[in-house]
Amino acid sequence: MQHVDFKPRGVCSRMIHIDLSDDGKTIEDVGFDGGCSGNLAAISKLVSGRPTEEVAQILKGNTCGPRKTSCADQFSQALLQAMEQIQATGTVQAE
Repeated sequence: MQHVDFKPRGVCSRMIHIDLSDDGKTIEDVGFDGGCSGNLAAISKLVSGRPTEEVAQILKGNTCGPRKTSCADQFSQALLQAMEQIQATGTVQAE
């Protein structure tokens, strides 16, 4: 399993914790510190077991109110970064 801790920017959540399959192609689990707990808990349930790339593309660009990003968009950015690192090195590098 690959584990990612991602510090989002411009949103209410303070940290996103992601567990991916060893090859990074499947989301095993995700948790958010802070943010809108009900919505983020729902996102976590909806994405568990889903393909990483599919989820990243669906959530990419989602906004929250007047912000140019959202917790979902930041989650997609974390997934895209993790996939890039796994393809390049075989593992996610700690930040």
